[in-house]
Amino acid sequence: VQLVESGGGLVQAGGSLRLSCTASGSTFSFNAMGWYRLVPGNQRVLVAVITGDGGNTDYAASVKGRFTISKDSAKNTIYLQMNSMEPEDTGVYYCNADHGSGRSRKGYWGQGTQVTVSS
Repeated sequence: VQLVESGGGLVQAGGSLRLSCTASGSTFSFNAMGWYRLVPGNQRVLVAVITGDGGNTDYAASVKGRFTISKDSAKNTIYLQMNSMEPEDTGVYYCNADHGSGRSRKGYWGQGTQVTVSS
């Protein structure tokens, strides 16, 4: 499974960016896909997640009302529309796909895309 992200870049505070993540190489559906941001301490924290059927979404409190995650199943792609961006949104954003259950549960990661918000 490969996850390829795109859409990162530099934007001024108050501006917008849209990230894309396309999955390839799999014949199975994912439980969920989401976006994570790398924070100090080298941890990836959840930004937004969408269920495999696209029916449910969840967001970090800091981005609710500003970010929207969506899914195009035909293209095996998820998107993160980021509006009213703040300098605190700066970081490397990683796409994640969750598959399986129990012992066979596995998470896949993209290579990351840099997002920088200038004040």
